[in-house]
Formats: sequence, C-alpha cells, structure tokens
Amino acid sequence: MLWGCIDLFVGQSATNQYVVKTQVKKIGGLTFVAPPKPFAGNPMNAIKEIGSNWIAVIPYGFTMPNKPEVHYHEFGGQWWGEKPEGIRKTIEMAHAEGIKVMLKPQVYVPGGWTGTLKFNSAAEWEKWEKSYTIYLEKMVKIAIELNVEMLCIGTEFSESTAQRASFWHQLIKSIKEKYKGKLTYSANWDNFDKITFWKELDYIGVSAYFSIAEGKTPKTDDLIKGWQPHFNKLKALSDLEKKPILFTEYGYLSVDGCAWKGWEVESKVNELPINEQAQAIAIGALWEVFHKQTWWAGGFLWKWFPEMQGHEGYPERDYSPQGKIAADTLKKWQNFTTK
Repeated sequence: MLWGCIDLFVGQSATNQYVVKTQVKKIGGLTFVAPPKPFAGNPMNAIKEIGSNWIAVIPYGFTMPNKPEVHYHEFGGQWWGEKPEGIRKTIEMAHAEGIKVMLKPQVYVPGGWTGTLKFNSAAEWEKWEKSYTIYLEKMVKIAIELNVEMLCIGTEFSESTAQRASFWHQLIKSIKEKYKGKLTYSANWDNFDKITFWKELDYIGVSAYFSIAEGKTPKTDDLIKGWQPHFNKLKALSDLEKKPILFTEYGYLSVDGCAWKGWEVESKVNELPINEQAQAIAIGALWEVFHKQTWWAGGFLWKWFPEMQGHEGYPERDYSPQGKIAADTLKKWQNFTTK
C-alpha cells in the first residue's frame, strides 16, 4: 500500500531536511523467542493482535569460547522451538495466518559475544567457517522447503566480517545459488558502515541499539533529536549502497535509562526500577522518526515470548512489550504502517 504524505524529519535544520512524498508498507516484525516446548494453542493470534506482519525465527547455534566450531542440535538440550521440527511448525503456523518469516540463525557464545569472536590462525578460522557453513546450510534447506520470505545470514560478527570478508562473499554466493528469497545480514549498530557485502544482499540489516538520549525517562523530543546523527548516517549508507535499511533488531528494556547504552543497562537490569513509560516512549520515538522514510524497511522488535515461554526470569523488565504500556504504542504504529 502506498499513500501520499509529506514528512520533514523533526529536529533537522531547514537546510537539511529529508522530504518524503510516499510511504511504503513497513515490516512490523517481532523476534519470536523459540519456546522450550510445543505451543499449547495458536501463538500467532497475539502476533496479529499487536499489528505485526512478520516474525523472526531464531534457531541458535553455539560456539564455545576459543573453540572453532559451531554446534547445533547435537547434544539433546536444544529447546523444541530451535529444533528442526519446532522451526518448521513455527513457520507453518505463521504462514497459515498470513505472517511472513525471517529465518535468523544466530550463534551464542557462552560468556562472550559474536562481535568479539576471533581465532589466532587461518586454520582455526577455516575450521569455524566450515562448521558455520554446515549450520547455515541446514537453515537454507528449511527456508527453501517452507518458502521462507527472508534469510539473515549472520548476526554481529564484527571481527569475522572485518578479517574474513572473503568467506562472507563466498557464503552469500553459495546461498544465492539455492535460495531465491530475500537476504540480509544483521550488523551491530557500531559496525554497519564497515560491512563490505551490502550490495550482494537485499537489505542493510542493523541491530539498532543506538544510544539515543540519557535520563530515566527521556522526552519524545529529546529522543527524536538524539536519533538525528544516526538517522543521517543510516540514510547516507542507504543512498550509497542503494539498499533499504532494515532494523533486524531494535528494542528497549522496560527500566530506567533504557534509551542510553542499552548493553550497560542490560548488565544490571535486575537492579534498576521498572519503567514501562520509558520503554514505550523510546519505541514510539523510533517509529516517529523512521516510519515515513522510504529507505527504511521497518524492523523486528527484540523480543516476543510466545505464550510467555522462554523468558529469562524477568519479563517485567525485559525487552518484550507484552502486558506493558509499550504494547499499545507498538500496536498503534504497526497498525498504521503495516497494513
């Protein structure tokens, strides 16, 4: 759906305003947490209720620190929703309800992060890359079988994409020979302009955890102003690569100060006061800034617990909007932009 509108980015000077004449239907996505056991009912009803038209399905693989291997579904401890049967059932249920899917295999590094994952020798890198390719090939097979609309080939591998770019170019080429859906990669917010293979993908994917505004509960105007430098940088890259920006992840914890250095906030989340208003305002400001930009494809909110399964034990403070003020905010924006 297209409709006419004129939008001037709030907070820009009169000589540096982006004028948008049409608005394109957006991806209003939710990161669908893989549940530990099969669904009791139909979790897609709640997805539709909040206005979402996409989900991201994440079957985690694991790389142990300093071990150049990716393990997936090998030790019997994988949650049902991450196993092939769980992935397939989730995708089938989503498609039955008219919800599109991004299959987003991610690697979990216990006690670490994929962004700092690196190895000391070419032989170790090559061993890890071979293992990662096998893991991805399993996901590609599922994506082809079930007509998955989008595949994310990796998430936040800052060291790997810098040191081993040729591997990613070859991986993309190999995937494209088999899979004909849309492709993206999820670059970290501080790394997205350093990726060398955007032209080979359909979307510039960004884990959009930018620091926007300080304070326990920043005002909308302050958040909009705080987005300006990031907005400019994202648009410049979209113009350069001639590709739309997709927030493969975005979101805010429901605690004080959630819009500033979210990784630090997350490290002490249980110590901070619950603040649903701060979360809701931050989500609303993001959509206010981006929703009329034709170069912004939309995003996947981190995260959503189907039937409240799979949370880490603090859902009242977590990124999920479920049962919080942010649910109404997200529903308003997604109903407006995804239909």
